Amino acid sequence: MTLGRPSSLQTGFPDESRPTVAELHGDNHFVQVARENWLDTISKRPAKLRQDVLKTDLWEPLEKELFRYRSMLILENLQILESYLWPGYTEDSSNIHVLLIVLITNVKSQEKLETWGNFTGRPSDFSSLFRRVLSMALDHSLSSTIRRHLLFFMTSAFQSLDQDIVRKECAPLVSIAIWHNLSTDRARESKLESNAHLKKTWRAAAKRYEAADEATKAKLRFDRSWLYSMMIDFLDRLYRPNGGAADDVLYCERFMELLTDLESQLPTRRYVNSLIHDLNLLQAIRLSPIFGGDKNELVRDLYGLLRHYAYFPVDDHTGLQLSRNESYEAHCKTLARLQRVGLKHFKDKLTILALSNYASIDKRDDLESHLTALTDDEMVELCTLLGHRVDYPASSNLVRDRVFFTELIISRHERRNNFRDVGKELSLCPTEETLFEPTLLRNETYDGSRPLAIPKLNLQYLTVGDFLWRSFILYRCEAFFEIRKDIESNIARLRPQGSQSGGGRRPEGFSRMALSISKPAIMEVAPSKVGHDEPAFVRAEITLDYTRLSENIRKEWDTLRPDDVVFLLALSRNGSTPRHTIGNHSSTSTSALGLDHLRTAEIVQIYDENGRPLRDFQPAETNGHGYSRPGRSRKLIVHLDPTMYKRDAERVTKDRPDIYETINFIIRRKGRENNFKPVLNTIRSLILSDVAIPSWLQEVFLGYGDPAAASYSRLPNRLQTLNFRDTFLDWQHAKESFPDVSIEESQDGDAGPDQFYTLEWAQEESASNSEPPPKKRRREDTKTVQPKREIIKASSSKQGIIGPYPTDKPRRNQVRFTPKQMEAIASGTQPGLTVIVGPPGTGKTDVATQIINNIYHNFPNQRTLLIAHSNQALNQLFQKIIALDVDERHLLRLGHGEEDLETDGSYSKYGRVESFLQNRTRYLHEVDRLAENFHAPGAHGNSCETADYFNIVYVKPAWNKYSEVLQSATASASEIIDAFPFFSYFSDAPQPLFPAEGSREEVTEIALGCYRHIKKIFSELEDIRPFEILRSPKDKANYLLVKEARIIAMTSTHAAIRRQEIANLGFHYDNVVMEEAAQITEIENFIPLAMQNPKDGKLPLQRVVLCGDHLQNSPIIQNLAFRQYANLEQSLFLRLVRLGVPTVNLDQQGRARPSIARLYKWRYPHLTDLPLIHALPEFQLGNAGFKHEYQFINVPDYKGRGESEPTPHFIQNLGEAEYAVALYQYMRLLGYPARSITILTPYAGQRALIRDVLSHRCTRNPLFGAPRAVATVDKYQGEQNNYIILSLVRTSRVGYLRDIRRMTVALSRARLGLYILGRREVFESCYELRQAFEVLLAPSEGKGDKLALVTGEMYPTMRKAEDEVEQGSTANMEGVEHLGQYVYEMTTAKVQALAGQSGPAGMAVGTEMTMAQPKMEEGGFVDDEEDDEREGLEEEVDVNADVDDAG
Repeated sequence: MTLGRPSSLQTGFPDESRPTVAELHGDNHFVQVARENWLDTISKRPAKLRQDVLKTDLWEPLEKELFRYRSMLILENLQILESYLWPGYTEDSSNIHVLLIVLITNVKSQEKLETWGNFTGRPSDFSSLFRRVLSMALDHSLSSTIRRHLLFFMTSAFQSLDQDIVRKECAPLVSIAIWHNLSTDRARESKLESNAHLKKTWRAAAKRYEAADEATKAKLRFDRSWLYSMMIDFLDRLYRPNGGAADDVLYCERFMELLTDLESQLPTRRYVNSLIHDLNLLQAIRLSPIFGGDKNELVRDLYGLLRHYAYFPVDDHTGLQLSRNESYEAHCKTLARLQRVGLKHFKDKLTILALSNYASIDKRDDLESHLTALTDDEMVELCTLLGHRVDYPASSNLVRDRVFFTELIISRHERRNNFRDVGKELSLCPTEETLFEPTLLRNETYDGSRPLAIPKLNLQYLTVGDFLWRSFILYRCEAFFEIRKDIESNIARLRPQGSQSGGGRRPEGFSRMALSISKPAIMEVAPSKVGHDEPAFVRAEITLDYTRLSENIRKEWDTLRPDDVVFLLALSRNGSTPRHTIGNHSSTSTSALGLDHLRTAEIVQIYDENGRPLRDFQPAETNGHGYSRPGRSRKLIVHLDPTMYKRDAERVTKDRPDIYETINFIIRRKGRENNFKPVLNTIRSLILSDVAIPSWLQEVFLGYGDPAAASYSRLPNRLQTLNFRDTFLDWQHAKESFPDVSIEESQDGDAGPDQFYTLEWAQEESASNSEPPPKKRRREDTKTVQPKREIIKASSSKQGIIGPYPTDKPRRNQVRFTPKQMEAIASGTQPGLTVIVGPPGTGKTDVATQIINNIYHNFPNQRTLLIAHSNQALNQLFQKIIALDVDERHLLRLGHGEEDLETDGSYSKYGRVESFLQNRTRYLHEVDRLAENFHAPGAHGNSCETADYFNIVYVKPAWNKYSEVLQSATASASEIIDAFPFFSYFSDAPQPLFPAEGSREEVTEIALGCYRHIKKIFSELEDIRPFEILRSPKDKANYLLVKEARIIAMTSTHAAIRRQEIANLGFHYDNVVMEEAAQITEIENFIPLAMQNPKDGKLPLQRVVLCGDHLQNSPIIQNLAFRQYANLEQSLFLRLVRLGVPTVNLDQQGRARPSIARLYKWRYPHLTDLPLIHALPEFQLGNAGFKHEYQFINVPDYKGRGESEPTPHFIQNLGEAEYAVALYQYMRLLGYPARSITILTPYAGQRALIRDVLSHRCTRNPLFGAPRAVATVDKYQGEQNNYIILSLVRTSRVGYLRDIRRMTVALSRARLGLYILGRREVFESCYELRQAFEVLLAPSEGKGDKLALVTGEMYPTMRKAEDEVEQGSTANMEGVEHLGQYVYEMTTAKVQALAGQSGPAGMAVGTEMTMAQPKMEEGGFVDDEEDDEREGLEEEVDVNADVDDAG
């Protein structure tokens, strides 16, 4: 599985809950209030805040609606916070004013919009606001609903500790001062004694308190008691006499979420965890009436998550994860203390407990049986002796009876499963129970009103194991969510009905991903392995009937291969799922679907109808149309899930039906989406192995300590000297590359062209050589220590000749890197962590390529792992590496995207092996030629071994003898030439081999170059020699990976799938370079760092280079709960940027015209243009036939309709589709190349519609043809084209384009022309997009929102972009019908012209030119057959657009 699908399939808040543009411009009450008070003054002056407006017009309507989310979303869209509430806030503001700010801030947090940035300009006012929120959170006079909103605000704050103003306010609430609230001084002292640093911190806090004035002391007392007071209030709610009112339940859920967040980050957990245990919160929750409520499943799940973190095996103060042994030792110490106390104080009653072994008393039932002998008072005494709190405020509702104290002792001393055990026990294979369990279904219906019992990906993690556990849980949930959606969709498409025979079901509909089958035949059940209960494997046979399938669908089913997972379903006749529910938000129950059972099977082998195994064929055997073998059936040999098979077998023994007898359907999934099982296996194996990451990277990865600690400048192994080889084009380039550093040229070098430059870093002594001042003084006076000035000493050298043949000439870098690019290259070549932020068009790929090239040549014994999110990006990077001076034998491309490389050779494992064997033949032939040179008899070119013998006996002695002549001071140039021993061999080289008038130095260098050529032959043969010895192709391929390859490229998905297999081969590497790092989920960022087993207990990883742009698209996550609540879309790249890890920000773009770049430059304040943008003619000339090089074109309703949604999330706009195709036709008629035009849209539904219209009008017409691509914006990130037509689709609301990251991608794909189709009033009013649309629609530009064409021009034009268009030579298109008619007339004229030129043949061109609507009905497809065709088109399109690893 990959965490990404077409954008239109993402689920989230239903669009119906979102305010439409019509509402935001209509007569809604809040819209009218906004118009009267702040909307009309946004651009003039700050609106004057009125208290009556706050109370009467805003607060009271919201309160009356119970703070309906839709109303608050309307207010947020109306920019109330930025334009009214916050500008008008003062310390004297009313509580209503504060609460309104809290409500709107919560909406922004929930919508993942910029939240805290609105407050950064006024830190003192924010501090005042925050203090007001803290006080109000403790105000019992406020309703539970209001206090829930205040809790949500606090939870969001603690999740945003990367914001300075937030961290400053939150830190005192969780500082060591909260230990004043521990039950006894003795309890506090025991904790302080455990760590010397804690005592020091406690004393420092006490000193600060004593030194403060009375006002500050009051603030400090409030801070240290706030969380304690909130916990006491929480306990009271748990035990209120009303038995758990709905408001109390909702409040408790929110408070448990806050506690869980505090426990899951080390800075907030450090002191809070002790307070939680001291107050016995976990035990109190478990025994509370709310916990046992019938409808309070979420409370119980939240308790489980909180308990997991409260007992997580980590040292709260050092952050070190406890190993299994350390955890068990700590558990034994706790039991030993219980035994000692019991023996000392209750000898007559607890002697047996005291003398028992640990294993017999660490289970709940055993402990409870021992404690029954104690009286109630003795139980209280025992708790006191063990140091547990027994006293609470007199007003507390907490019930402290025998049950409570028993639970207190048992829960502290029972043995608990840790995160490793949880990960091991969870099934990786879904069933009907796990797919439809209530917890997962609750996640799917998430609307933000209540928290969820799932872990979150935060800024910081407790340990690496904690990170892996969270990722495992979330990845599994997301995988099962996607599987369930596919199962529901396929069952709905099948629309199965009970057959008349009553035996199974027959499908009335059709799904290309499902087949009806007979029950699987169980072939073998292997005995269990030692230590396991389940069978080792369960082998079964399944027969697929192809007789009713079309050829295309047969080919699709024949793409199944070993290791693929298929799903076996038992469908009954009771299902009633309507087809229109496909992809809907609410999940259908198994009974409604008619799904009785679901099991998974993993394919082992596939046989044709004659029993012959099927294997992948080469494309040549299939004429390039895919793989197909004639036949009416296939047999799949599969392995069933052994754990579930054991359970199912036990069912049969209890006289229950055999599940496998009822299996009647098989469902497959597209390969790139079906990798869930190997990925989950990889994550689980990492959890169980206690994987470590390099010590220099660990703290930064976890989010603690100095964010710059992993940068090369902070590491002890920083390189002082680096050979940059061909990175610099000349000496001037080297000087320009480091503008802030003094560069001194070595006198013994040559600064001419084609030089290699070596840089040596040095530092001048600072002005003062005195000892640095004490730490305290350094904090107070940061100007005391003057920074040292860095100096670079540069030396140059010329690369020696490596052979006389033209092919021997090394390939050199041709890119003139900018200073920022050079900073990134220098940092990436050094050891440590390098984070490169590359805005669109700034050359991230070129930088990454040069880093790899420098590492390759500077460190010949090191190996580099190259990772990218998509095959397309990986291939682009790999092709640039091939173009540099990197030996092809050291390159390897793993995965299924290698076939798309636009290179002559194959770089897959088996392709590289074949290349080695081909090189062997070629080089052995060269050995035979060398033998002829020496007239040496024998078969010297027979094998690598004989070649090596020939080298030792003939070549080396001859060269050694010749070296004496070279080293002779008296030898002249002619004598050196005459003594050259390889004239015969080099007779086919360009002649003359030596220049007639060459100097001694020139002749010597040529001779040395010739010998370098010969040495390379024998060096290559030495590397090839193992391939002569190894017989198995698999052994050869594995040897290539483990020993020979030095640059290994794969996608992040392939790395996740094959991690264990590759690590078990003994694969080791030193460097990781990750492209598109901001588009990769954090777990997929992490796995490439851990693809090797430790060497001598340590990982040899030396460099990690992350290239990406966090201001563009993030990883695509389907489920809203996992995307927004759990933050699963977070990448490691984004998290490191948020943590403040130093980044290198590339700052010059060379992709787009300056005018087009302005549309997104506001996102990158320091982004400028490369000089070539102002020099190249293509950027200076206008776009033929267009008045403007970019334009926003307002597209009104077409045939009375705007956007439509024929099926959920499949959003289309026929008017924009027709407009986009007509615009494409217009460009083609003017002569624009089709390959230079791309049509983009954010939605897969619109992409399918545009392709349908193109197929109807253009594809088969030689006048037009197909554009280079029709793609979604998400799929096109990293790509570019000269001209982009962008369809925004939405006409009722902005949708997820409100995420400015996606709009940034959309606006930055064009180089020369960008034409945006959309509804002006929808996007112009969006606050997040305002800066882009201010440029697009700027009145000063005079572009308007109607397409402005220039008549009488053909492509290419010589008109300058800034030239005024002649009066009367422009035409404004009023709408799609106008443009369609215009294009029709142009086409007619073109056809007539062609007819006049070529006779009757030309008349056949372009006969289908009318604006007749395609075979569509209401923006959807007419019948089910076409629906199935659309399904196939989408699948084919997705596979071709972005082929990902399918495992």
